[in-house]
Amino acid sequence: MNIQQIRSDFPILSRTVYGKPLVYLDNGATTQKPRCVVESIADEYYSVNANVHRGVHFLSQQATELHEGSRETVRRFINARSTNEIVFTRGTTESINLLASSFGEAFMQEGDEVILSVMEHHSNIVPWQLLALRKGIRLRVVPMNDRGELLTDQYEQLFNDRTRIVGITQVSNVLGTVNPVGKMIATAHAHNVPVVIDAAQSIPHIPVDVQQLDADFLVFSAHKVYGPTGVGVLYGKEAWLDRLPPYQGGGEMIQHVSFEHTTFNELPFKFEAGTPDYIGTTGLAKALDYVTAIGMDNIAAYEHGLTNYAMRRLREIPGMRIFGEAAEKGSVISFLVGNIHHFDMGTLLDRLGIAVRTGHHCAQPLMQRLGIEGTVRASFALYNTREEVDALVAGIERVSQMF
Repeated sequence: MNIQQIRSDFPILSRTVYGKPLVYLDNGATTQKPRCVVESIADEYYSVNANVHRGVHFLSQQATELHEGSRETVRRFINARSTNEIVFTRGTTESINLLASSFGEAFMQEGDEVILSVMEHHSNIVPWQLLALRKGIRLRVVPMNDRGELLTDQYEQLFNDRTRIVGITQVSNVLGTVNPVGKMIATAHAHNVPVVIDAAQSIPHIPVDVQQLDADFLVFSAHKVYGPTGVGVLYGKEAWLDRLPPYQGGGEMIQHVSFEHTTFNELPFKFEAGTPDYIGTTGLAKALDYVTAIGMDNIAAYEHGLTNYAMRRLREIPGMRIFGEAAEKGSVISFLVGNIHHFDMGTLLDRLGIAVRTGHHCAQPLMQRLGIEGTVRASFALYNTREEVDALVAGIERVSQMF
């Protein structure tokens, strides 16, 4: 990987903040966008823009081809069997809400149970809690050890004849833990229970193959994998999606409407009410093409080396506490230094041009398990460098001296 060449594809990385070179280490929240993604969005608005699927005119057909071509790009990227299994949404959060609503309506009754893990993002907790309020279902939680690894033996003990679905993050957005989701799916399937994988933090960093994992459902967002905001994906096995009722009603998701009766469209359109973000899906496809050209294995190897270097350097800082020491760890490091509040650390690092995330990272149950209110989080992407890690370390040391 030619990092300097890659960095030149991201114009924002050359700007300054408070007179300092930008060091962008908030990639877990959103990644920056390469020039080719932004240009594809502008080009489609300027030269192809027309509503998809319904028009007989040239522009509409061209826009439809781009939109459905993007669906094929996503299918290929995660190795789904069919484009019928690729549903476009507004992001990971909407994908999980869609699933909780439709799956809950079709398959869950009062007293049924959902298994989640202690390290889930709020977007894989709250939709199930809303379902619990409506239907009287119960959430059961997979615990973890102090290294930030899920206790898979205790996970297996959570299953019973009321377990209906499992929701697990593939990579923790706080700890960086890479969970053994393949084994966890196999365990669930042994109990005839489907699994939804939150891949928001894994898709940008490691190869993901839904057939190899045997995932029933998998969700992710475009903006975390160098694509535009407001676009996401729900992958579902066709046999499951066929059985789920629609999430929203309106145009596009119907075959025939009368005031007496409506029949629904075929997959995947049954779940895509209204005009889709067909410009955004083109941007997503461009982003996936971009990382594919670099190679997901190459990205994974580079980021693994960078994260190990960062862990090594950060441990040299007096008073450093790193949360998440799993054997399998992704490119996310959450930490506290001495008694310095995470918000103070983040604010002062920002004045040095270093962008990190502070707070509970939409994972308050995990913070309760760790016995803290929040952390500073540095999260890396394919364009980050060891020099930026060094700048982070120097910045933390400088802030620490102030306290």
